Amino acid sequence: MSTRPRAVLFDRDGTLVVDVPYNGDPDAVRAMPGAAAALGRVRAAGVPVGVVSNQSGIARGLLDAGQVEAVNARVAELLGPFAVWRWCPHGSDDGCACRKPAPGMVLDAAAALGVAPADVAVIGDIAADVGAADAAGARAVLVPTAATRREEIEDAAARGILADDLAGAVALLGFRPSGSAP
Repeated sequence: MSTRPRAVLFDRDGTLVVDVPYNGDPDAVRAMPGAAAALGRVRAAGVPVGVVSNQSGIARGLLDAGQVEAVNARVAELLGPFAVWRWCPHGSDDGCACRKPAPGMVLDAAAALGVAPADVAVIGDIAADVGAADAAGARAVLVPTAATRREEIEDAAARGILADDLAGAVALLGFRPSGSAP
């Protein structure tokens, strides 16, 4: 990837924090290894970071918007401030434009940041994150977890958008530790 993006959007669950399905409990939030350092490298370059997250537990009646906001606040306590938060409360059958892999959240976050979608990167752990980036015209990086399907990993590897961890993801986007060669 040739130039650094002007904004980086992260998936929340499974990317920034350990995925606890339908988590509405801030006390259950645990940062993914390396998340704080990766975010710090992007922030140190003066590039805004944001979060784009599907929260279908709301549509399923398993949690409410207040619980999502409380969990988001805990994520910010652990990992620092985010310039923009976007989350989709819809289920997979609702037909909304925001639920990843639809581009709505990425486009909305880019607009809120005053950045063209082509100047945004999305880092996530599943194909829906990559799909949302693709649909919005943004760049994508896949950081697989145990939940990532093999074919998603193979596709990302073939496209050159696969990273082993968050440090590798931000390095792939041009954010290297200070003192590193460009």
